[in-house]
Amino acid sequence: MSGSIEQGTSQTHGNTHILHLLVRVPRPMGEIWPALATAEGLTGWCVPVDVLEPRLEGTVALRGLGAGRVTAWDVDRVAEYTVESGGRIRFHLERDGENASALRFTHEFQGEGATETDWRERFERLLTALGQGETPPGARRPGPGPH
Repeated sequence: MSGSIEQGTSQTHGNTHILHLLVRVPRPMGEIWPALATAEGLTGWCVPVDVLEPRLEGTVALRGLGAGRVTAWDVDRVAEYTVESGGRIRFHLERDGENASALRFTHEFQGEGATETDWRERFERLLTALGQGETPPGARRPGPGPH
């Protein structure tokens, strides 16, 4: 089973741009979360991470996007990073059936920023890694069920 990246939407309000993407991932939320919420996980598919303190108001430094703060943090569901040159980057995970997840992604920025094509390429790398059975660093695999 492979994932998919649905058609994105883009809005512009003055100098502020908002990009939304919906990524369907054929893995449970617990296996995807580390790829969105750890330095090692983000580095593996998105951008190199110099610093990530995984907590609300923690420090974050995303190479090529900027440094700033963790502005939303709901373990296993929401990770949002607001960085000075990259704007607000939000990952929101939801269950999508029994063993799959929907990742709602928002990138809000001013001026020039990563394009939809840039983010699609990143999410394709994530889906490829997950589709090949790779588990992002730190991910929890389901344990054996009851006997």
